[in-house]
Amino acid sequence: MSLDIEQIALHQLNKRDEQTLDVVLRDTLLTPNAAVDEMMAELHRVYSAKSKAYGLFNEDSELAVALCSCRKGDDDFLSFSRAATGRLRDELAKYPFAEGGVVLFCHYRFLAVEYLLVAVLNSRSSMRVNEQLDVSSIHYLDINHADIVARIDLTEWETNPESTRYLTFLKGRVGRKVSDFFMDFLGASEGLDTKAQNRGLLQAVDDFCTEAQLDKNERQNYRQQVYTYCNEQLQAGEEIALDDLSEELPPWNDKKFKEFTQEQGYQLEETFPADRSTLRQLTKFAGSGGGLSINFDAMLMGERIFWDPATDTLTIKGTPPNLRDQLQRKAGNK
Repeated sequence: MSLDIEQIALHQLNKRDEQTLDVVLRDTLLTPNAAVDEMMAELHRVYSAKSKAYGLFNEDSELAVALCSCRKGDDDFLSFSRAATGRLRDELAKYPFAEGGVVLFCHYRFLAVEYLLVAVLNSRSSMRVNEQLDVSSIHYLDINHADIVARIDLTEWETNPESTRYLTFLKGRVGRKVSDFFMDFLGASEGLDTKAQNRGLLQAVDDFCTEAQLDKNERQNYRQQVYTYCNEQLQAGEEIALDDLSEELPPWNDKKFKEFTQEQGYQLEETFPADRSTLRQLTKFAGSGGGLSINFDAMLMGERIFWDPATDTLTIKGTPPNLRDQLQRKAGNK
């Protein structure tokens, strides 16, 4: 499956001091060649494999207005990218963590869909040995660890303007970091809540099993079927489709799973992206905090692992051999 580059522009943001970012702008678009194609293929692959948040442009988004003008032919892609880099510099300069980097704008096609990918890529230093066995220093783009990236599905944006998912971005984990200033630059806000959709699916599965009065083994088998389908979609890079999932699952009283979700008002989209960490709860119990980390298969609950909600006590019968060995050695040293 090939990626076809339509237009690509590179610019540079250099950090001069704590308060200043200098802009270096190219005067021409980058000419696609084997190296450029390989770079974009790798960036597309890395970005597609990461967990992303979804968003949509705000009504007053300057970037959206400029992009519309570019798409209509009122402005060229190079001018659009140069002006956008200036706005990005102004936004980045507000934050002390701003480090600058190579700013990339790429308009490309993949599987008949048009995209605009915007990224700030950092450089890293490494060493190489040449054919004469001499050692030298090199700089390379750290694509694998790129975290300032957003991608606009131009096809979705232009054909379905009411969509809440045509824009994707990498979301920062803690505090006001990468995703926040980048969203300000894009003039966008969060749209489809992927985690909420996946949590709603899990709740619907549990409620369906309860209403069908499934026993423990039947319930676990049902959850495993849901997990297997969703995980296969995740691995294939495809979204969860309620229709397809419903066909995979056995009905209850001639009522299919999708009918149940609609009747009970879970407000699940027809299709939505799978969230790995949420779906794992179908087959695992896991949690950490206060120096304690616990992870075990859901089927062990009530057999080897028991929880008393009154005392918030977890009882484990039969510890893993490597843990037991540590405990025995510790007890022997007393």
